[in-house]
Amino acid sequence: MYQSLPRKYRPQTFQALVGQEAIVTTLKNALKYNRVAHAYLFCGSRGTGKTSVARLFAKALNCSHLTADFEPCNQCTSCQEITAGRSLDVLEIDGASNRGIDDIRQINETVGYASSAGKYKIYIIDEVHMLTKEAFNALLKTLEEPPPNVKFFFATTEPHKMPATIISRCQRFDFGRLSTEIIVHKLRSIASDQKANVEDAALELIAHLAEGGLRDAESLFDQLLCYSDGPITYDSVAKSVSLSPRSYYFRLDEAIADRNLSFAFTLSEEIFSSGKEIASFLDGLVEHLRTLLLLKLSLPLSTYLSEADKKSYSTSEKLYSEEECLYMLDYVMGWYKELSKIPFKQSMLEMILLHLLRSKQRIPLPTLVRRLIEIDKGQEVATPATIAPPAEVSKEKLVEVQSTALPASKSFATTSKDEIAIAPPPPETTRSQQSRYDTLLRFAAIELEGSVKP
Repeated sequence: MYQSLPRKYRPQTFQALVGQEAIVTTLKNALKYNRVAHAYLFCGSRGTGKTSVARLFAKALNCSHLTADFEPCNQCTSCQEITAGRSLDVLEIDGASNRGIDDIRQINETVGYASSAGKYKIYIIDEVHMLTKEAFNALLKTLEEPPPNVKFFFATTEPHKMPATIISRCQRFDFGRLSTEIIVHKLRSIASDQKANVEDAALELIAHLAEGGLRDAESLFDQLLCYSDGPITYDSVAKSVSLSPRSYYFRLDEAIADRNLSFAFTLSEEIFSSGKEIASFLDGLVEHLRTLLLLKLSLPLSTYLSEADKKSYSTSEKLYSEEECLYMLDYVMGWYKELSKIPFKQSMLEMILLHLLRSKQRIPLPTLVRRLIEIDKGQEVATPATIAPPAEVSKEKLVEVQSTALPASKSFATTSKDEIAIAPPPPETTRSQQSRYDTLLRFAAIELEGSVKP
């Protein structure tokens, strides 16, 4: 019978567990110095090895032929039963479906029974945060003073939902996300064992999509082995998970440089006609802008790029400044919370793209403040290319400029979070004052993008 890759390649020894060396070392030392606690809490995101460590530790505690480096032998009866999931001494409980007080009461009633064959009776409760408040309270006394031969192993992805009274009675271990390099190395060994031909770019993309979870990466790789009869390439992975091709974003870069507003409607229609989700496109756009920003800052990239992509990114990088990359990245990410609220997805995408296409016309706030200061001092306004914006301009400084650059009767007055009202100039305003006033108003209108109320 076929067995999925996450189950087939689940680590059976501490040495086979990847990415959690500090936790493994601590648990092995607990075995070595006979300092095993009565309760352990394993926390971390999905697919990082919490349940696998709990099973391995249970194996090591009940193994009758522990190796010299405190690894379970996987040959004795206890190890084989735990591996097969039929051990009477190691009870795995799903906290999501056994979350009531009656389930915990059953544990309290049987916890005093002796183990059948092994040295310890071990309860592994997965997703323990799903237990009810009453169930946690019923477990408190047993958890604090269990019988000498009883151990509790808890696993959870949301430790903040657990009562502090439970956490304080456990030794807590936080599992970190696995790095891309670790996941790629593991997938490469699986591909070699499966005799699958996989490009490095495809492995990099799978690891990136897994977001630090090895189980997610193995499940996706298992799916791709069924999807492709030939070599697994970057394009086949992207097509399988409905990722937007990078050519979309490079074309968008060219349109922004040319200020081609009509491209927003062309690209939006192309995306929706292909059946791709707007969330998937925005995910790719955020990653694209982040890559451009990393290149601008001369920082190492976290994603794999082919030679063709490197050449395209080298061209796109020259079209933006750091300020523009930061602004567009912040703007796109600000739309994520609105995705589920707006029913007109295509129109929403068109407006996002139109805003990005107009971003080249936006004057950065530090540059605007510098110009206002120079106007107030009677200096000639420099062009954007000759202005070196200040490192940081505080809101207090902007208010000071706004209040001093205009006469008292023409100062800015805040009307709402995003709007500023400007009083019209009085009738006795001279021509030079009127000209300076109009200039200030144009600068403010450009920066506030039309939210100025006369």
